[in-house]
Amino acid sequence: MNDLRIVNLSSYTSPEIIEKSNKKFVAYGSDNNFFGHLISNYENSPTNNAIINGISQMIYGKGLDALDSSKKPEQYAQMVALFNKDCVRKLCYDLKLMGQCSMQVIYSKDRKTIAQVEHIPVENLRAEKCNEKGEIAAYYYSDNWQKVTTRTELKRIPAFGYSNENIEIVYVKPYRAGYKYYSSPDYTGCLQWCEIESEVSNFHLNNTANSFSPNTFIQFNNGTPPAEERQMLENRIAEKFTGSSGSKFILAFNDNPESAATVETLQVSDAHNTYQYVSEEATKKIMVGHRVVSPLLLGIKDNTGLGNNADELQTASTLMDNTVIRPFQQLLIDAFDSILAFNNIALKLYFKTLQPLEFTDLENVEDEETKEEETGVKLSKDLPADLGSEIADALIDLGEDEADLLSDFDVMDEREVDYDQEDGLDEVITDLNKPNTEEKEKSTLAKIWEFVSTGSAKPYSKSDQDGKSKQEREEGNTFLVRYMYSPQRYSANSRPFCKKMVNANKVYRKEDIQAMTTKAVNRGFGKGGSDTYSIWLYKGGARCQHKWLRKTYVLKDGAKSLGDAITTTEARSRGFKPEPNAQKVPVAPKDMKYKGYTAEYWNKIGFKN
Repeated sequence: MNDLRIVNLSSYTSPEIIEKSNKKFVAYGSDNNFFGHLISNYENSPTNNAIINGISQMIYGKGLDALDSSKKPEQYAQMVALFNKDCVRKLCYDLKLMGQCSMQVIYSKDRKTIAQVEHIPVENLRAEKCNEKGEIAAYYYSDNWQKVTTRTELKRIPAFGYSNENIEIVYVKPYRAGYKYYSSPDYTGCLQWCEIESEVSNFHLNNTANSFSPNTFIQFNNGTPPAEERQMLENRIAEKFTGSSGSKFILAFNDNPESAATVETLQVSDAHNTYQYVSEEATKKIMVGHRVVSPLLLGIKDNTGLGNNADELQTASTLMDNTVIRPFQQLLIDAFDSILAFNNIALKLYFKTLQPLEFTDLENVEDEETKEEETGVKLSKDLPADLGSEIADALIDLGEDEADLLSDFDVMDEREVDYDQEDGLDEVITDLNKPNTEEKEKSTLAKIWEFVSTGSAKPYSKSDQDGKSKQEREEGNTFLVRYMYSPQRYSANSRPFCKKMVNANKVYRKEDIQAMTTKAVNRGFGKGGSDTYSIWLYKGGARCQHKWLRKTYVLKDGAKSLGDAITTTEARSRGFKPEPNAQKVPVAPKDMKYKGYTAEYWNKIGFKN
């Protein structure tokens, strides 16, 4: 045998990241195609692909927003017009995959403002060599850098702030030691493992495609042709039978069959376990390279058991959001701020998070802006600080001082509002206020007994009776129903509405409370994001800790049909003790199913039932 060639048994060579400065542009990578290498690893490594997709989506979240959007509506509208969703989404993707991203800013004709911002694929740009001040003043553009030759005419685009032209490039990249023109992605340390995972999957694919047949040994026993002919024959065989990542084959040229080569198969012991170990190890190392706190956050299930319960997931989500996601977001926001500043726009930008609202601890967060920034949800809708106070004042003016009321009335019953029983209890009060002529067999005292002992008489009946006003007592009405804002306390970060209501210490008629439905207490909390909602149902708004307390009063004197029998003390001495109601509908918004938000809004912010 005169010649033997082995094809496709190459070993892995780690990619070199080299900045070449021998041309007017600076090459990225030894072959000026390191971006292509990153894209290849993204496409061929399933774990790398899933992580990059997941993290880039987390960076974008639900889009760009501003804390002061309502205070600066015109500036906010300009920001939204400049940074459209598609552009921002692509920037987030490039920043994670490539380690950097770029935008082209397009100026108005008079060049006084930036009229448009567009994403430009960062892999199509190469930096110009630094000027005498060490600054990158421009970038060169090409659709395919692998076809660029010394004769190729490249398009030069100035960097942002380095020209008077109508289009400039904003290049966004984090600082990396050893890099000046470009920046390596944050997962550079696991690129070898991405390629290993890719090769393992290719190996299994090829084995499956070849029906698990062995590698091919091809012999020519009619002599050894010249080197050029051998190379041409080898290329033609590879092109016809293998494809770009097909089977390995051994090609031998012999003078005759008697001098044929002898080939022995080198088997890997316990091969299936070896490949399984390599595959699992690659997955782990790729996750480490990307700083994945818990794979479940990205939809990757593993067998470690780490982060499989709610508490661990919440901790993992919060940690990843703060250590991995937000640095990317802040890098983009800094770039956006520099563009907006040219148009004299100053907004407090932030990305609305994908993190479930329930994973965010707001207990010690007092101001609404911080809550909005932490959650990505407009909890306050930039509510003017005095608006809640104004609405509270309007309702308080309709209320009565309980101290004045108690000079003529005793409290017969008080209970937290149970909406399932409200109509039934109202009808009982209406019945109690009627002259005792229709039901001679049942005394008023018996009716009271039924009311305070069961609290559920005629629970499904309907009535317009909401309790009579104090002024109507002379007409023979002896019972009143009022409602008090409860509990009588609040915290430092309570809403102005709640503070006012507690401090007033008044009681209110139901119809007066319900009339406030047309008033805006906390904007955006209503159905469909409207500014109004039912104070009767939702008190101070979403997450409010207050409830309505139903209080039933009875006239001390002048109730001839009752005499002295139903003063509070005597009523209780006779066993008139109200039973606690089963709270079928939790009253405080913070205890409600959706924390007091509408179901539509709760689902919109990303946390299902």
